[in-house]
Amino acid sequence: MVELWDTYIWPTLWIVIKIVAIVIPVMLSVAYLTLAERKVIGAMHLRKGPNVVGPFGLLQPIADGVKLFLKETIIPAGANRGVFVLAPCVTFVLALVAWAVMPFDQGMVLADINVGILYLFAISSLGVYGVLMAGWASNSRYAFLGAMRSAAQMVSYEVSMGFIIITVLLCVGSLNLSDIVEAQRTVWFVVPLFPMAVIFFISTLAETNRHPFDLPEAEAELVAGYNVEYSAMTFALFFLGEYANMILMAGMTSVLFLGGWLPPVDMAPFTWVPGPVWFALKIAFCLFIFLWVRATFPRYRYDQLMRLGWKVFLPISLAGVAIVGGVLVAFDLAPIVGQG
Repeated sequence: MVELWDTYIWPTLWIVIKIVAIVIPVMLSVAYLTLAERKVIGAMHLRKGPNVVGPFGLLQPIADGVKLFLKETIIPAGANRGVFVLAPCVTFVLALVAWAVMPFDQGMVLADINVGILYLFAISSLGVYGVLMAGWASNSRYAFLGAMRSAAQMVSYEVSMGFIIITVLLCVGSLNLSDIVEAQRTVWFVVPLFPMAVIFFISTLAETNRHPFDLPEAEAELVAGYNVEYSAMTFALFFLGEYANMILMAGMTSVLFLGGWLPPVDMAPFTWVPGPVWFALKIAFCLFIFLWVRATFPRYRYDQLMRLGWKVFLPISLAGVAIVGGVLVAFDLAPIVGQG
């Protein structure tokens, strides 16, 4: 019995505990990111934002969640019921499973695999399937058009994101996310790869369908895009998935360009701050820029969106791969971790 506990039961239980320790903070962050968005945009518009439910409006996300949970889920008569219900579940689950390889500190990662960045990029690429399923299963022309827009948009900007990630991998020589963070102890990659970091962050805005690239949800011409037929908890799962993807993309930006859990080099007095706190602060900074952009910039036209992705970001990211690779070869610079 002791051998069974040590060999099977306890390792499985320990993995479940670690999963819960990741999922619960992510879900709480998603809930209160919605409140932070309304508060930040309210301040930028010179208004208060939510301030009625609970002190300073802190219970507003709880009230919204209870309201959506208690509402009736309405499925259109002509919809494919199975796919219709499965689509938001796919979107939501994919936003959570990607955190399996995200390092919060040295050794603090659920699955420290050597191809973590490939896993992360593959999971983020699968998000388009939930959107396509929702648009097709709804049996609505508006939902279908919104899904087509979203699919084209996400695929277009994933190409640039992939090339930008290659520039980071050329410098590091490893696909392990912890190695990528450790390679930034001397200088964060946002400094030598600043243009790539900017393009990557803008691409994450398009990847998550956020303003000013929220064309799939353009209410002026498509009512509400691919989720127009959804209500109650099925809509809430799409909503939670979108915000969880925002946090995930902010985490990817932090790991690839902002040093992950590492403190700034010139902030030696603050090295006592735990690594996960630094990581959370960097994610919060990236999320604030997400909200700032929404309150500041007007929405792009769809032709402008496609032009930016294919005629601007793609050539620049390709040039970035060539330049970084050329500099590494010309100056005989070995990758920071391993030998490529």
